[in-house]
Amino acid sequence: MLKILQPRTFAHQALALAGGVRERAGAPVRSLYIHVPFCFHKCHYCDFYSIVDTRDRQEAFTARLCDELAALAPLAAGQPLATIFVGGGTPSLLRVELWERVLACLRQHFDMSAMGTGEGEFTVECNPETVSPELMATLRAGGVTRVSIGAQSFHAQHLKTLERWHDPANVEKALLLARAAGIGRASIDLIYSIPGQTLEEWDSDLRTALALGLTHLSCYALTYEPNTAMAVRLRKGEFVPSPEDLEADMFEHTLRTLRGAGLDRYEVSNFAARGEECRHNLAYWRQEEWLAAGPSASAHIGGVRYKNTPRLDDYLELRTPEGFAAVVDVEGPDARRALGEMLWTGLRMREGVDAGAAMARANALDAATAARLDKAIARQVAFGAVVHDGARWRLSDEGFLIADRVAVEMLEAVDG
Repeated sequence: MLKILQPRTFAHQALALAGGVRERAGAPVRSLYIHVPFCFHKCHYCDFYSIVDTRDRQEAFTARLCDELAALAPLAAGQPLATIFVGGGTPSLLRVELWERVLACLRQHFDMSAMGTGEGEFTVECNPETVSPELMATLRAGGVTRVSIGAQSFHAQHLKTLERWHDPANVEKALLLARAAGIGRASIDLIYSIPGQTLEEWDSDLRTALALGLTHLSCYALTYEPNTAMAVRLRKGEFVPSPEDLEADMFEHTLRTLRGAGLDRYEVSNFAARGEECRHNLAYWRQEEWLAAGPSASAHIGGVRYKNTPRLDDYLELRTPEGFAAVVDVEGPDARRALGEMLWTGLRMREGVDAGAAMARANALDAATAARLDKAIARQVAFGAVVHDGARWRLSDEGFLIADRVAVEMLEAVDG
């Protein structure tokens, strides 16, 4: 069972932290994540918090979200937000009039000026079936600059395996509606290593996506998270997972195909033309700070990590007078954890990790940690998984195949 911290307990921490952020000259929090939990169907592979709402709580959620956004706004210190990402769930399932209220709330409490100049990035996740001209026009008028569309596959039989309910043809329609509304940047998500999927079908998915004129693709290998329906079906023997060698072939084919089309890998599962990287996700991977609103949303502020309660009822009912939510976890600043996170996320990116900064952090912990980390990196360099150019540690193309394995060794070195 998750232990829910009562909002009055967390309010003291959050308010003290807010004051600390305001006092740090030049260091406002400039990224914001918003979680919209509603879905019309729970996809079998998804382990994000989402619900099929039979009680029509969209309006109550919107009112509560706006209260929380008002409480969080002081942590931005009046500075323009640089990135906003609305995920879920299915954010595009939120009714248009409620989207108008959310966007008005953002304009009221935050400086949204960067979204109108091209300096800011405002992304909303969309399901192809729930995109409409009215929704896209509303989002664009509210400052949205980018959409991320969950395609997963262009083959109906594989969508059925994933329990993903949409017509593949509607992916292109959704993109065209976004572009017609003036939302110029778009990405789609694709999944490979689906049971029964062939390399030829995966190649077809990639080429179909490229034909849509996209400059960003997220390509994920199917994972069987423990608490998902997909994992239950696997345990029951309802299907056979893709062989590991086929998954590796698909991974390498993705790199060759997308790199040949001008989309290079900037993170293990993300490919983009230069300048089209998702700036919000880069903030996560670079261990920057971000605010978070909505049930199950996680934040990183001043070295503190916390997660809002992942139950809509608790999110709606448990709150402080200021509007902060109840949380299920709070982790204070921890230098050892921060180093591990720097290595874990940094090595997944094309830019890699600043070797000097990482070793300085390790030495600040103790000489034994620095020695273990130095030895672990040397092993991976000798193995060919990591390239050390004197300034940074980066995964080689071969290293990206075993990125998690490399990162685990780094974490073990840090933890001792």
